Amino acid sequence: MIKSLLCATALITTVSVAHAEDSIGIPATATLIDGWQQADGTYVSAVRITLADGWKTYWRAPGDAGIPPEFDWNGSQNLAGIAVSWPTPKVFNQNGMRSIGYSHQVTLPLTVSAKRADKPVKINLKMEIGVCKDICIPKALTLKGTLDASTATPVPAIAAALAEQPFSAAEAGARGVTCALSASEDGLNITAKLTLPSTGGKEHVIIEAGRPDVWVSEAKTSRSGNTLTAHAEMVSNGTGAFALDRSAIRFTVLGTSHAVDLRGCISS
Repeated sequence: MIKSLLCATALITTVSVAHAEDSIGIPATATLIDGWQQADGTYVSAVRITLADGWKTYWRAPGDAGIPPEFDWNGSQNLAGIAVSWPTPKVFNQNGMRSIGYSHQVTLPLTVSAKRADKPVKINLKMEIGVCKDICIPKALTLKGTLDASTATPVPAIAAALAEQPFSAAEAGARGVTCALSASEDGLNITAKLTLPSTGGKEHVIIEAGRPDVWVSEAKTSRSGNTLTAHAEMVSNGTGAFALDRSAIRFTVLGTSHAVDLRGCISS
């Protein structure tokens, strides 16, 4: 899905390439791409992951059959903050379980804030990803490089990846989300009603609790007109009760025509 594509003529500058090797070959390689510098001094760059034929890797919320990616930026220099953007993923069926991710190749745009905007940022990234074919393997990749682009011209490959993100609520014509929470045997049940036009075909709703220590089950969904209803269970990875901030709950709707990213819900 591409909402728009920024026209640009800049070439991709590859900073470094990392390989994940094992006895069955190299199922994944990763490249750090230098991009451009924005007017506020932030850099836009990207990590590109290329997968061998038949292999896939996972989105930030990978589903029950997936391995969530992890990023460790320790050792980077002049780095004040970094945000990863996620192009719209695909839904895979894996041994009767749903997983969410990418095949072939994915470019993950990075928005990088420097402590000093007039100085380059030296990236030291240790990335843990899952790669799957007939089996799933956790892989460690290390990328190092310097972001010092002086151009303000967007790199087409990164701009295209940014354009492939899910629609916002306003772009999709969504009118908000209500949610009801009730106790379950192991945690909380959530019933969310999303008011938005159809995203096409069979729709998948991925619910993220807004906190990493809470697991959310695969949502069961149904639609009536412009109301999409999703039921799931939330369970703490720790022990005991847990607090939940409704404004931090995230809903991603994946349809056959487009995807939508909705943030927060109000009590129903």
